[in-house]
Amino acid sequence: MYLLGLGLVLLSMKYFEFGMVAEWPWWQVLLPFALAAAWWAWADSTGYTKRKAMEREDKRREERRIRTKEALDANYHKKKPH
Repeated sequence: MYLLGLGLVLLSMKYFEFGMVAEWPWWQVLLPFALAAAWWAWADSTGYTKRKAMEREDKRREERRIRTKEALDANYHKKKPH
């Protein structure tokens, strides 16, 4: 995502002829887009993307389990006769 942001900034600077980027060749301005595509290809082919998604889902599931258990324990203690 950072590479896309950098690419958009460089592209707009080149288009509007702003700063030193206006003098750069186009291949240097477009390089972050190529690197982003290479990163996505690598991440998808190695399973990195899927693994990170599974880790996020596991974390959410565990947090939900903890919240549910705490809510059940709180309800148990409220109903418990003294």
